Amino acid sequence: MSLDLGLQDVHVLITGAAGGIGFSLVQTFAALGARITAHINTNRGALDTVPNITILQADVRSEQSITDLFAQAANQNGGPVSILIVNHGIWPTNDAPISDMSLDQWQNTLSVNLTGPFLLCKAYLRALATAPDSVKDHANIIFIGSTAGKFGEATHGDYAASKAALMYGLTPTLKNEIVKIAPRGRVNSVNPGWVATPMAEETLKDEAFVSRALQTTPLRKVARVEDVSRQVAVLASQVVSGHVSGVNVMVDGGMEGRVLWLAGRS
Repeated sequence: MSLDLGLQDVHVLITGAAGGIGFSLVQTFAALGARITAHINTNRGALDTVPNITILQADVRSEQSITDLFAQAANQNGGPVSILIVNHGIWPTNDAPISDMSLDQWQNTLSVNLTGPFLLCKAYLRALATAPDSVKDHANIIFIGSTAGKFGEATHGDYAASKAALMYGLTPTLKNEIVKIAPRGRVNSVNPGWVATPMAEETLKDEAFVSRALQTTPLRKVARVEDVSRQVAVLASQVVSGHVSGVNVMVDGGMEGRVLWLAGRS
């Protein structure tokens, strides 16, 4: 990206950094000169191929683990985190309508996808409160939401509910709270539709499924990871997005809804 987004040496923490979108986020922000702390759960993926980043492990379901994550990021990567990108998440591959979904699946999805972001934002804001003004000047949180949070997703209600909570619950709430700590602080959500990631690889091999999924998408294509990571970088920049807060940016090719396929109908 040739435009200077003002992210040189800004400390960015990216959760779920080893995944498809996460790794693209690391590459994008590294190219923009940011100081990157890459959070992982267990898998490092290709992160070791990116020079000059800090890789830290944490369980997003554990408050102590998240508290330690921010302390280690500050100690090992030149000071407190300025920008938090909440990218991690799970999407159970089994189809389970709410009437058949196990309580264990529901609770685990929300624990990772919603309680994790709550704990991350809590620890981030507490650390931000005592950070120097140079850190607060770049303060913002960006959630990675989903079209599932806007349109719902049959047989994946746990995932849809968790993403909707980020997009329409935490984003508008936190954009009013962050300014009490950092006056220029912002909170936004970037919400992709289908993206060609390793997590979606098997699903996207089904050409009939992809055709149905894109029927309400004018651009008629599956997004690349770069489509998401570059939009996040633009929103993270105070230079070009310093007056943008509390918004949901849909990176979905213009998707207008879902095609409903009912049993017994063609």
